[in-house]
Amino acid sequence: MSKKNHIKKMLNFLMKYKNLITIIGLVLVVVFIIYGWNRGIFTSEKEMKIFLKGFGIFAPIVFVLVQIVQVIIPILPGAVGCLFGVVFFGPVLGFIYNYVGICAGSIIVFALGRTYGKKFVMKMTGEKFFNKYVKYLDSKRGFNKVFAVLIFLPVAPDDFLCYLAGLSNMTYKKYIMIILLGKPASIFLYSLGLDLVFNYFMK
Repeated sequence: MSKKNHIKKMLNFLMKYKNLITIIGLVLVVVFIIYGWNRGIFTSEKEMKIFLKGFGIFAPIVFVLVQIVQVIIPILPGAVGCLFGVVFFGPVLGFIYNYVGICAGSIIVFALGRTYGKKFVMKMTGEKFFNKYVKYLDSKRGFNKVFAVLIFLPVAPDDFLCYLAGLSNMTYKKYIMIILLGKPASIFLYSLGLDLVFNYFMK
């Protein structure tokens, strides 16, 4: 079996069990939050450093990989991942790791949408979302401009829009430029805002 067929088989599996994977991901996040709370990871800098030390030099790599995966498959809300990045690595490194992971995942999503087409994208985004936004694929409506504006906004369904962009006539170069320039604002707002809320409740 070729490499492409292996990837297609894996993607079909993910599409089939997407909702189950999402539920499992959310449950694991809740379990981890409870575990972290009881252990003091979120309230003690010392405990947090001990926790991260367990991953050694691979801690940032593990986190970036998790961020990439959660863009491809929405295991948990993107905002939660941004918050974890800031909480575990601080505002500067947390932002950088969030940015790298989310941008890399977004580029992969675009490539998947372009490679596997409409049927695949509809399954990954859901029929309701697809029907709501597919009208913007018409070049007369200016999908590129709509996409650029929505990517900049922190409340837009970025991951699904990236899948949809794969069906447009947008070039890889333009897409990557929009992602790299548009993502920092929303990631920063998510990271800063959620960090303030998190610290407020921790106090």
